[in-house]
Amino acid sequence: MSAEPIELLAPARNAEIGIEAIRHGADAVYIGGPAFGARAGAGNTVADIARLAGYAHRFHARIFVALNTILDDCEVEAARRLAWTLYDAGVDALILQDMGLLETDLPPLQLHASTQCDIRTPEKARFLQDVGFSQIVLARELTLDDIRLVRAATDPARCTLEFFVHGALCVAFSGQCYISHAHTGRSANRGECSQACRLPYTLEDRQGRIVAYDKHLLSMKDNDQSANLGALIGAGIRSFKIEGRYKDAAYVKNAVAHYRRQFDAILAGQPQYGHASSGRCTHFFAPQPEKTFNRGATDYFVRGRRPDIGAFETPKFSGEAIGSVTRLGAGWIEIDGNAELHNGDGLSYRPPGSKGANKLAGMRINVVQGRRLYPNEMPSDLKPGVTLYRNRDQAFWRALEKESAARRIGVNLTLAAIDGGLELKLADEDGVAVTVRHAVPVAPARDADKALVFLRSRLGKLGNTDFSATQIDIAMPCFVPVSAINALRREGIGALIEAREARRPRLSRTAPVEPPAAYPEKELSYLGNVFNDRARAFYRKHGVELIADAYEAGTTPGDVSLMITKHCLRYSFNLCPKQARDWQLKGIGAEPMTLVGAGERLTLRFDCKACEMHVVGRSR
Repeated sequence: MSAEPIELLAPARNAEIGIEAIRHGADAVYIGGPAFGARAGAGNTVADIARLAGYAHRFHARIFVALNTILDDCEVEAARRLAWTLYDAGVDALILQDMGLLETDLPPLQLHASTQCDIRTPEKARFLQDVGFSQIVLARELTLDDIRLVRAATDPARCTLEFFVHGALCVAFSGQCYISHAHTGRSANRGECSQACRLPYTLEDRQGRIVAYDKHLLSMKDNDQSANLGALIGAGIRSFKIEGRYKDAAYVKNAVAHYRRQFDAILAGQPQYGHASSGRCTHFFAPQPEKTFNRGATDYFVRGRRPDIGAFETPKFSGEAIGSVTRLGAGWIEIDGNAELHNGDGLSYRPPGSKGANKLAGMRINVVQGRRLYPNEMPSDLKPGVTLYRNRDQAFWRALEKESAARRIGVNLTLAAIDGGLELKLADEDGVAVTVRHAVPVAPARDADKALVFLRSRLGKLGNTDFSATQIDIAMPCFVPVSAINALRREGIGALIEAREARRPRLSRTAPVEPPAAYPEKELSYLGNVFNDRARAFYRKHGVELIADAYEAGTTPGDVSLMITKHCLRYSFNLCPKQARDWQLKGIGAEPMTLVGAGERLTLRFDCKACEMHVVGRSR
């Protein structure tokens, strides 16, 4: 039985970052096209995507394009045409949210259900599988038990389960957040989220008493499932996704290298699982995810509800604590602590006496002399006792700015003398094999050992290719001109590249079941995100009887849930009735609370049965 592939899926803001992701060990890359991606600021030309696909395919890695906004009626045809253009560019799959596209003539590309589809239940997952999605991105809020239930309801041969394992966390269930559209007209479902969740708020109870003042109460720490990878594989996840289509190259290199090493270690001990692409990576630095942008780490709900999942103090990157200020002088700062600091390091701190959250200041260190630091500009609000954090390690960044990884496909070479010349056989790690022959005079070697060393040396010179020689066999030591061996090697590698492309695994489209699968519900509210007539036709075909307009249509009246989240502020501040231990809280229900900030007063309602919090408001 062949090994099940485990896919490491990386983000790319542009083609250059995507190439680095592949070079550092990604099996697949997801990227935005010129339009209709849920990160409007991370679009790319089709030509750049084609260039990225060409590089990825050399390693049998894959390129997925996010076409995952909801579409109005005027956009559906343009999105369909773009899908065909991307198909011609060599893209391997499309990531979709809008079901209206399934009612159009899409190219024969594999379809993946975006995280914006809000896939939380086995029923929803099975439905998406049955209508033709080959890969589905599960909600970040699921536990291991939840994932097992989804896996049991779906067919591993037809549908791959994908899960976010690293990067920024949206506090809302994806696709179920409308605060940005309500307050600014910029829809998260249309790629223009204003990130209201990262703003400061004050939390009031029902009597108007302040529970928390001016904190980033909807801002989550960053996702880090490093400790749960084996358990997630056991639960049924086969594609492991890194968040970050807005992130820079350093972040992507660092995160991909970190998870590549993690998965390589897992696969080495579990032969039932295998790599999802070709080649092995050598990293020229030690990956440390904490060194690039993060808000602290949480594994969120994978192992159940946890305390301290919020980044309430600041949504910015504070960095690692390096010590406290002990003395200040004319142009210098002395600190305690044992961290090794470097000229050019970036430091951050919270000025003493600053009111509220998000008061994070920073400076660059020009010169380090032991525990004495000389900043580029001396801060006026720094005092002894203030903790300093390093959010830019100059030495680490310099390592990432250089060529920081190489990826090579292992190949065995066998050289033999034949009538009239030489024969070279090449067989790579995927079992792709070619044979090339070259007519050249061949003479027995006078010094067999010296000839073997020479031939192995010349055949092994694969440094400018995607290959590395894992084994070189010489059937008979012989004397051959250097030019003949070089030409034979180049011809063999060229033939192997062509054979690999011909044998490259192609992702096949999953056909929808017939008769059409029934949607799990008969009614869709504005939460269904139906924004065009083709989407309405899709849901009617699948048994939905009442279909409301998407929130973005402007027909949803009054106060509604603008955000639905598993994050609960009652729980965060020890006011959860389920968790109450103090006798004074016993029997007290989850009364509404109020978020005040950004010029708004938003009501918080708590669904304790579902263990969810709703942020309620209306459009301006």
